[in-house]
Amino acid sequence: MKYAIITGASKGLGEAVAKRLIREQIAVVSVSRTENKEIKSLALEQGIDYKHFSCNLSLEKEVQEVFMEIAHCIFQKNPQEILLFNNAGMIEPIQKVGHLDQTPVIGNIQVNLIAPILITNLFFSKAQLTNTKVTVVNVTSGAAVRSIEGWSVYCSSKAGLNMFTQTAAIEQAEMNNNNTIIAFSPGVMDTNMQETIRSSNKEAFKDLDQFKEYKEKNMLLQADVVANALVDLVLGGNVESGRVYNIKELLK
Repeated sequence: MKYAIITGASKGLGEAVAKRLIREQIAVVSVSRTENKEIKSLALEQGIDYKHFSCNLSLEKEVQEVFMEIAHCIFQKNPQEILLFNNAGMIEPIQKVGHLDQTPVIGNIQVNLIAPILITNLFFSKAQLTNTKVTVVNVTSGAAVRSIEGWSVYCSSKAGLNMFTQTAAIEQAEMNNNNTIIAFSPGVMDTNMQETIRSSNKEAFKDLDQFKEYKEKNMLLQADVVANALVDLVLGGNVESGRVYNIKELLK
């Protein structure tokens, strides 16, 4: 059986991906600070194996402990394939350099970059011992490839995630195994992250009016549309390891 692990599964893109995968009869492990009851109910209704783990991805020790437990639970079931969606993300701090607070800076790097690295490392390591195929999807951003005033930390962490993805893909190919790792840029979606952006300060983020306009003019992508495109890509069997995919390519 296929198993999917989804971080940040309680809302937004993570929730939409989880629901789609359950409908595809893929077992789901949800990871977030709070559990989404709709996902749990859908899994029960569909008769699909589902488990939720509470985890604060900004805490390194907690990430290590929780994902060791998840790996133990899944690998003992001899899965056909493991799909790992490193989806959880943090936009804060939205502030110019020189006015940044240390705590949110560290939290951003922990959630957006360090957690995906640690989780991917663990599952690639375990896969070597069991011959299980692991497919990793790192959710990135267009901010990884362009500078946005007020988003220095977010841009940097997502750029780092892209480079980690590309480097890990080269390494896995050299090892001649079946593992695949990609990054996926979902575009501007109607999620809680957008609410956070719209509630920021214009002195810290000069593009604030533009992001408010996205909402006012219904220019934001719906999470389920993006999730369906991503899942179609992953389940389609033609994923190019190391590639950074953009939602615009998939919705053509």
